[in-house]
Parts: sequence; structure tokens; C-alpha cells
Amino acid sequence: MKYDFDEIISREGTNCYKHEYLMDICGRTDVLPMWVADMEFRTPDFVLETIQKRLAQGILGYTCPSKEYYEAICRWNSEQYGLEITREMINYIPGVVSGIYMAMLAFTEKRDRILIMEPVYHPFRLVPQANDREVVMSSLRRGKDNFEIDFEVFERDIKGCKMMVLCNPHNPGGVCWTADELRRIAEICDREGVIVVCDEIHCDMLFGGRKHVPFASVSEAARRISITLQAPTKTFNLPGIVAAHAIVLDADLRSKMFGYIHGSDMDLGNLLAFDCVKACYSEVGQEWKSQMLEYVQGNIDLLCERLAAECPQVVPIRPQASFLVFLDCRAMGLSQDDLIRFFADKAHIAMNSGSMFGPSGEGYMRLNVACPRSMMVQAIDQIVSASNM
Repeated sequence: MKYDFDEIISREGTNCYKHEYLMDICGRTDVLPMWVADMEFRTPDFVLETIQKRLAQGILGYTCPSKEYYEAICRWNSEQYGLEITREMINYIPGVVSGIYMAMLAFTEKRDRILIMEPVYHPFRLVPQANDREVVMSSLRRGKDNFEIDFEVFERDIKGCKMMVLCNPHNPGGVCWTADELRRIAEICDREGVIVVCDEIHCDMLFGGRKHVPFASVSEAARRISITLQAPTKTFNLPGIVAAHAIVLDADLRSKMFGYIHGSDMDLGNLLAFDCVKACYSEVGQEWKSQMLEYVQGNIDLLCERLAAECPQVVPIRPQASFLVFLDCRAMGLSQDDLIRFFADKAHIAMNSGSMFGPSGEGYMRLNVACPRSMMVQAIDQIVSASNM
């Protein structure tokens, strides 16, 4: 089957977050919405058919996860990543960010230190800060092609922390951390008594034949200290269906984490979520994913090639994973506020400001390229035109 990723689907009048909040981030609405990390592709037909089948039954009652739900998650992790898990290691959670929140409350107290490696997905900072934890912002360094871990800085900053929130693959940089890097993080955190909460929501979207390396798989230390958070929602474009899960391999850690989730009554679940996970983590899901990634890779290639030739002051960091591209705009010589205004008022594109991801994101903007090719071409045309004004 060949899926149509060129299809234009109107989202007007659907309370789409990407459209409804344009005024808040841009101060105007006549812009291409390329900021929030959902796709402009139709949600796969097998997901929509799964939902329709469930609705046709006629009762939206309390629903528990089925045996097939757990089997789908176990099989997907085994086949895709070589991570062998069992049913008791899995627990439904109401979103990956909610999973971070629950782990934080289960394992830390007010004023405890939680480390993040910035620039990174902003809820990593916002959730602990909103709950009276001290966030340690350990800066990544800008390497030749992407951001890199400065382990000297990391080892200094991790001391005294109770928890680390790790993004693997990294958002917004699109870095796939290597097994050696993850093993070193695990060794240091284990030595310092730090629990690692690993957000792996982008793990299904790797380019160039790369294979995702689950943090929990790299060593015995990593297995012992990690809580892994996954969801099919980014890959298969169903973020409006809250369908995430936590995976905890260590029995003691699992008892405390899952005990907190059960005790908070936060894992009752969503009857549509259970069925959608089964549909995504399947042979047809693999086929759709492969075709989607090939299409998105084409968007990334086009963006990188055209900007290099026509707008060299805007340098895309070519992502190793996901459909988010961090644009290095430092050569433009603009303040962050002026950069935001340039893309909103001159290029007429809504993007995420790099500064929202941390101090190291100053001078960058994040662009969502999971869109029809015509929209990608329009965005590039508008950037090039604005830069030549």
C-alpha cells in the first residue's frame, strides 16, 4: 500500500492546538503553523478503523488493557530494539509528560535536584519547577554536526541530584545517543544514586538505517536505575489519543513507580488508547512508519539543500531522528525576540523559539517538517524570500 502524504487536510474549526494558539506565539494568524509537534498527515487508516470499530460497539464503558495490548508492546520492543520485556514491566500512563510528573513525585521531594541536558523539550524544566524541585540545567555543547554531551560538565552537574530526565532520541536536536554515551550516563548516575527517567517517544523515527538504543538495554546499571516512557502517538500522529506507557525493568523500582501510579488512580486508561496501541505496533504500522519516514526524509533533504544554496545564514541541524529540525540562525545576528519576529512577520511561519528549550537554544528555531511537500516548499520559499528582503 502506498500512503498519500501529499494530501492537504484542513484543520480549521477543529480546536487544533497548532492553529488556536497562533496569536499567542506569533501575535498574528496569517502564518504557516509549523510549531507544535504533531503531523499534517492523515492519521493512518488502520488507526481510524480501529476507533470506528470500537465506537460501533456502542458502549464507552470502563475498559482494562487486554492481553493483546501488552503483547503488542512487548513484541514491538523486541523486534524493533531487541529489548526483551514482560507484561508486568509495563504500565499505562496518561502521557509521557505525566509519566515524568509521576516519577518525580514517586522518587523525589520538594527542593530535590533534577538534572536535564539543555537545550531540551521544555516540560522537562517546567514540570519540576512547578512542583518545587530545583532544576539543574546541564548544557550540551554544540559540535560540528549537532549537540554533544560534555561529560566533564555532566559529571560536575549530576552531583547531588536525585533524578535525571533524559531525552533519547533528543528533542529538539534529533540526536540518537550512542550505546557508549548511554552506558556512560548510566555508570555515572548509578554511582551518584540518580534515577534516570528516559523519554523515548521519538524512538520509532530514526533515519539513515539507524537503530534506536533503549537506555535500559545498555548495561545492568541502566536496567537497575531507569524508567522508560514510550508512546506511539508521535510516530503515528494520534497525540489526541492519550496512549503512553511506562516500562520499568527493575523490580524494586517498578514496585514504587507503579505503586504510585495505581495509588493515584492515574492508570485507568482510555478504551481507544489500548486498541490504538495494538494497531500501531503491528505489521501494518511498520509499513506506514517506513513510508512516512521516507517522505519526511525527503522534506529534510529538500530543506537542507535549498537553505544551503539560497539562505546559508539559516543552517538546519540534520536530525538523526524525528520530524523536528532545529535551525541554527546565529549567523543572522538577531536577538531571540527579533528572530521570532523575523519568522512570524517576514517569513510568515510559526515555529518554536529555541530559547524555550534552554539557554543553549538561543539563536535557534524549531521547525516541524511532518507536512505535505507543497507546504514544505512554501515554507522554504517564504524563508528564502524573507531573508532576501
